[in-house]
Amino acid sequence: MTLNKFYVEQIIKTALMEDINYCDVTTDYLIPEDAMGNGRLMSKADGIVCGVEVAAKVFAMLDDSVQIEFLKKDGDEVKYGDDIMKLSGRTAVLLKGERTALNLIQHMSGIATASHKYAQIVSGTNASIADTRKTLPGLRPLQKYAVMCGGAKNHRYNLSDAAMLKDNHIDAAGGITPAITKLRSKVGHMTKIEVETRNLDELQEALAAGADIIMLDNMSPEIMKQAVEITAGRAVLEASGGITDETLRAVAESGVDIISIGALTHSVKAFDISMYIK
Repeated sequence: MTLNKFYVEQIIKTALMEDINYCDVTTDYLIPEDAMGNGRLMSKADGIVCGVEVAAKVFAMLDDSVQIEFLKKDGDEVKYGDDIMKLSGRTAVLLKGERTALNLIQHMSGIATASHKYAQIVSGTNASIADTRKTLPGLRPLQKYAVMCGGAKNHRYNLSDAAMLKDNHIDAAGGITPAITKLRSKVGHMTKIEVETRNLDELQEALAAGADIIMLDNMSPEIMKQAVEITAGRAVLEASGGITDETLRAVAESGVDIISIGALTHSVKAFDISMYIK
């Protein structure tokens, strides 16, 4: 998976404009413009690093003469004390780009690390871990890229990717069957239909109506196992809602195909990375 460079540059421009505004009072008044320095980004935790080239792009956009040596790449495992990249250039540029670069790489590495953790928990089962649309506005591509770097998968990117009938859609349309029937008559042959179900009766109805994917919302692992037996491969089953670290393995062992976890992006802890400048 490759990030669109125009998107990345726009994100960085927005972040730098927000942070620097018209000047950096501390750096501009303190550091001579021609002063040169060296910097390094160092991991302060164990996990999966992500956003290495995004962080480097911050410095390159401030000054394309900055020299960058990559010591780790996206998706690499890092330990406490590992250097991720080395930088050489004007000290003022390194100082001005420090916070923006760290904000991006810490957030992306936090997502990659959490994704890797959950993917390891379900390893050996039929289930895959997936993200959701519970992302920070404007950062969705970075967040979904980080999920992939951690070894998990992406759910739909936006509302155009697939038809997903949640409880409010179903209620507004008059039920699961009429909702699927109406959608099926309008969507193209490449568009799949997913239905959120809250119990086994709704699962049976979604199967009879021809849903491609069925979400098992807030069901126990025991009920999910029954849902797998009832479905018998006729639809992809996605588990979601109320899943914790303690219950994740049991959910995966129920036989579901996908486990979607919104916490991968909406409340992930930033990965600890520091920058040191000489």
